[in-house]
Formats: sequence, C-alpha cells, structure tokens
Amino acid sequence: MYGRGQQSVSFGPPVTPNVIKYLMIANVAVLLLQLLMPGLVVYLAVTPALFWQQGFMWQPFTYMWLHAPGLMHIGFNMLALWMFGSPIALAWGEGRFLRFYLLCGVGAGFIIAAWPALVTAFSPTPSYLMPTLGASGAVFGVLLAYSLTWPDRTIMLLFPPIPMKAIYFIPFILVLGFVTGPSNVSHIGHLGGVFVGWILLRRMGVTGGITMERLKYRWRRYKMRRQLHAVRMDDQRARRREKSHDDRTFH
Repeated sequence: MYGRGQQSVSFGPPVTPNVIKYLMIANVAVLLLQLLMPGLVVYLAVTPALFWQQGFMWQPFTYMWLHAPGLMHIGFNMLALWMFGSPIALAWGEGRFLRFYLLCGVGAGFIIAAWPALVTAFSPTPSYLMPTLGASGAVFGVLLAYSLTWPDRTIMLLFPPIPMKAIYFIPFILVLGFVTGPSNVSHIGHLGGVFVGWILLRRMGVTGGITMERLKYRWRRYKMRRQLHAVRMDDQRARRREKSHDDRTFH
C-alpha cells in the first residue's frame, strides 16, 4: 500500500492491535472446532429457513465466526482484516473498532436471513435453504471504513497487480466478485456488510466526502476526461494520416 506523498511501499500495517490478533485467533479456533464437530455449521450458520421456521434466532450472531474448510475462505478474510482493520483500530481505538466490526457482521447476518425470505415470498429461491457462513460481512464493513477514512490513499492490489485509490476499492471488488467469484459466494452478505457499515459511518461522521453532489461532480469530470481523451485520439489519428500522406513518394 502507498500513502499520499510516501515514497516507500509496505505490505500490511506496521503494528497489529490486540483486537485484530484476538479476532483472528477466535476465527481460527472456531474453524478448528468445526473440523472436530462438523455438525456445528447446521446450527450456527445463517439458514433463512431455520431462522424463520425453526426459531434459530442466534444465527446472525454466530455465522460470522465460521468458515468453509480450507485456507482460501478464512485466509482472504483474515488477511483483509489484518491489513485494513489494523489502521482503523489504531485510529479509532480498539473498543470502537470492535463494536463497528461486530455490528457490521451481525447486521449483515440479519440481511442474509431476511432477503431470501422476502424473495421467496414472491418466488421460491434455493438461497432460502442455503446456509451462509464467514466473516465477510464484517470484513466488508471494515474495508468500507478504510476506504472512507483514507479515500485518497493508494492500494496496490495483488491480483491483478494494479494501483487503485482506496475510494474505488469497494466497488472494484464487489464487481470482481460478481463477475469472477464462485457461485456460492454470498453477495448479499458482502453488500449487507457495506450497507450496515455505511449507516454506522454516516452516524460517526465518516463519509470520505462522499455525497450525491460529490458523486455527480466526479461523474461530470469522468465524462469530460473521456471526451478530452476521444478528442486527443482523433487529433493523433489525423496527424498520422497527414504524415502518412506527406511521406508518400510520387513517380
């Protein structure tokens, strides 16, 4: 990651707050418990049908500590929590960060339970019976907090390896997830974490200067740059045609 005006590149934060360490340890410990007791997933993951029909009201509070077997799911979530959560926890304080993290995760859990039930009321959907697990809802809330706290900070992505302003990071990974993500990714959970995080950040006064007027201004600037680029390309093509015409040899 780069900071504005910085000349060096760093991978991850220089300091890892205790709250980040404890959250990572808790997630890994629960994953090990899952391996010993696979039946926990049925009771602790969010399954809308069980939430609404069987009264499993605790699931939005417990699903965020579970992960799919293997290293990919928990690895991505814990890497993101460490890289982007550590600066936020250092800036806000550990207690404030922990409340934000938990509220984003639990809020996303209730959205995961509610949305398929609402859709199923109009048309049956398989997601109503599908369990959802993972810390992604909470982590996406953290990513949003980082993006709005330091919107102009530059992030160097790993895959693909391109630099990007932090303010564009959330839209990029959401679109990337829709386009390239596996079919079992909970996009509702990701969007739910972003939605809850946005509400909390608005109440905290952390918006990164993002307002409707600001978005319209950015859109107008984008269109102007596109038009200017098109004019420059037309000029370059016209000059190449003129040069090619002038370089001809006549006999």
